[in-house]
Amino acid sequence: MSDNTALLTRSLHAVWHPCTQMKSHERFALVPIARGEGVWLYDVDGRRYLDAVSSWWVNLFGHANPRINAQLIDQLGRLEHVILAGFTHEPVVALSERLARLAPPGLGHCFYGSDGASATEIALKMSFHAWRNAGRGDKTGFVSLAQSYHGETLGALSVTDVALFKDTYAPLLRNSSQVPSPDSRLAAPGESAADHAARCAAALERHLERHHATTAALIVEPLVQGACGMGMYPPTYLARARALCTRYQVHLIADEIMTGFGRTGTLFACEQAGITPDILCLSKGITGGYLPLSAVMTTDAVYAAFWDDDVTRGFLHSHSYTGNALACRAALATLDIFAEDDVIAANRVRSTRIGEIAAPLARHPRVRGYRNTGMIWAFEVESADPTFARTLHAEALARGVLLRPIGNTVYFMPPYVIDDEATGLMVEATLAAIGACA
Repeated sequence: MSDNTALLTRSLHAVWHPCTQMKSHERFALVPIARGEGVWLYDVDGRRYLDAVSSWWVNLFGHANPRINAQLIDQLGRLEHVILAGFTHEPVVALSERLARLAPPGLGHCFYGSDGASATEIALKMSFHAWRNAGRGDKTGFVSLAQSYHGETLGALSVTDVALFKDTYAPLLRNSSQVPSPDSRLAAPGESAADHAARCAAALERHLERHHATTAALIVEPLVQGACGMGMYPPTYLARARALCTRYQVHLIADEIMTGFGRTGTLFACEQAGITPDILCLSKGITGGYLPLSAVMTTDAVYAAFWDDDVTRGFLHSHSYTGNALACRAALATLDIFAEDDVIAANRVRSTRIGEIAAPLARHPRVRGYRNTGMIWAFEVESADPTFARTLHAEALARGVLLRPIGNTVYFMPPYVIDDEATGLMVEATLAAIGACA
């Protein structure tokens, strides 16, 4: 048995892989990755794969980035972790201060978790508890958008509206309300994206008018709903949602777990609507794809609701690795790259260039709904094959490109360091993979 085969066999039996029907790996072999460099992943045999999905949307500046590596090596010699209850350290303070300067105005307080779903859990609990401390214990409900995704822990699933993830666990979940999604793909025939967003905002207004007294928060993915197939919508909806939440005294939670850190063309998607949410959830790209970390940012008003001598009025949420020093240092290194390389401006140029190279996809006869927001591209492929996503993934991988379609939606979300040559491969492999699929 070769070393490669032995590794695959060991992994198949010892590792329960995420979002995976493990039995499928009897037919579709796992890919054993030995190392990464830039936009490339290399398997144990030296074959390379272009990481066109940033390893589940987390990697911003390439694998094994030497600048992030250097800061982590330095931090390893100082402090790896310390309990954050009753203690503090420079990386967590510096990161909190920097995020407060970069985030939409008024978000000056950071609470840390480990991942995106944890950030959602924190945000939901924080909203409910803040209203309870304010004497509004009747505000226990949450509203989210149709086809929304906010994570797979029980609280996060309660405000998620993707049947694949939610239906099995429905008996375990709290009820929540869903309002129409402003996803431009759902516009009526002849209806513009702006008109569709306005119609959805009107539906939100009707819901809040009836239910605001028992509603704690509205949670939204700003500009792009990811897991439903990169549903994109105009920022006017966010502006209207902010105004409605203010009018009806409902918290607005912005889930920027995926959209944050430059994915939509600005550092945070909320900037494009000129709004500040009451609570902002961040994760994924926050450490450049290196270490698990999430941050939940909030306003003075929410923070003040917990400031009291009574311990039960404090926010009693924690996990052992809250504010981990190594993860915070990776996040600081990531933010250094944003500042030193003027990444947001550079990405505008890069996005235009990728769009030019990808133009043949937009013209492909089987492609529908080609769209782009910032450093995200998506389109649907006409196919009657119920296994299209798996087949296209395999065909692209055989051509050296990692894609992970969502149903019939193919998307690109590459690291920000992708160049023209790699972009060309990404497009050519995708075109060939589509051609090989029924």
